[in-house]
Amino acid sequence: MMLLASPIIVHRFLIPLGPMELTGFGIGMFMCFVIGQAVAQRLMAERGMDPAPAADMVFAAVIGGLLGAKLYWVVILGHWDGMLDRAGFVYWGGFVGGALAVAWVAARKHIGLMRMSDVAAPACAAAYSVGRTGCWAVGDDYGRPWNGFLAVAFPDGFPPSTAGEMAREFGIAIPAGASPDTLLGVIPTQLMEVALGFVMFAVLWRLRKHAHAEGWLFGVFLVLAGLERFVVEFFRAKDDRVLAGLTYAQGIAIATVLVGVVWMMLRSRVGPGRPGVARAAA
Repeated sequence: MMLLASPIIVHRFLIPLGPMELTGFGIGMFMCFVIGQAVAQRLMAERGMDPAPAADMVFAAVIGGLLGAKLYWVVILGHWDGMLDRAGFVYWGGFVGGALAVAWVAARKHIGLMRMSDVAAPACAAAYSVGRTGCWAVGDDYGRPWNGFLAVAFPDGFPPSTAGEMAREFGIAIPAGASPDTLLGVIPTQLMEVALGFVMFAVLWRLRKHAHAEGWLFGVFLVLAGLERFVVEFFRAKDDRVLAGLTYAQGIAIATVLVGVVWMMLRSRVGPGRPGVARAAA
């Protein structure tokens, strides 16, 4: 294969284990739930809560998240033949599915939804940052063609970042003088999301002892997560830009920000039925 420039070549991380294989994506997903559980348990203990139920909630998040991510891919994006494929897991679907599953477990264990959502905010941000390393490890969810500093190329990504694959999968025009098998450098959007996810976690962890009612912190997370995804989508190689160049994910991101703002307003003041964090830790 030819190279239009000299991007950093990133090969898919894969360890064969007999008839099975261990992928970087699988490791990233596993570690995201491990980190999420560790952060949740730390914050629950800090607030005087029993941290044991966090394990059940994480397990529910795994099941609900994977199911939601796959249903988004199949139903919303119309990939009806992809239900049994290993690929095709979409973040927003996974987020909604995981959140619903955690809410169900919290209700079953009689843990206040607002109390648990306040704990979940920094845990979700930490898990998101770690989980996105899995996308990098398998060459998925990368950005538009780019020849700038730190451009990367994925010769065996999902799909490979060749001119032909990017034209076929994302409708990106083949550069002049390039053949379909030319390997293109792209923007490393996965690492952008890793960094921005860590920033979200740092902000939320800093605000964890806020003076507002329980649940307010989750509203902050929704705003930050929506803004993060809205911005990153401009750099992604995507084929679902539908209105004014915006993607489905950006539409959901805008809705997420609006829900987060309303959520924060509703939980801004401590009052009857809206205990504060200090009271929760007492």
